[in-house]
Amino acid sequence: MGRVGTLNTGLMTEDALSEEVEREDGVSKGRYRIVVDGHEAEMTYSRAGQKLIIIDHTDVPAALRGRKVGGRLVRQAVEDARREGITIIPLCPFAKAQIERHAEWHVLRK
Repeated sequence: MGRVGTLNTGLMTEDALSEEVEREDGVSKGRYRIVVDGHEAEMTYSRAGQKLIIIDHTDVPAALRGRKVGGRLVRQAVEDARREGITIIPLCPFAKAQIERHAEWHVLRK
């Protein structure tokens, strides 16, 4: 994968998670990941051209469920897409549900 960056979402939850979401961005695929209490959660995507990504999978270990970790991954993807002028196709049911819950994110969805 090409670019690796550490991004701070600025999103605080009841758990006051301070871990940062990392992005690994390659030519055709990428992922967002976060490690909390030694457990890694990730959301993967594929590129379908310069201005389109397809979110295809989100995996949050049972130990992290209910702590809004998956939502942080989706939020970071949406923030990056907005900043970079990219459209998102959320094939992953979790990512699709998260985007549906936030009307302000609908403009980035295809």
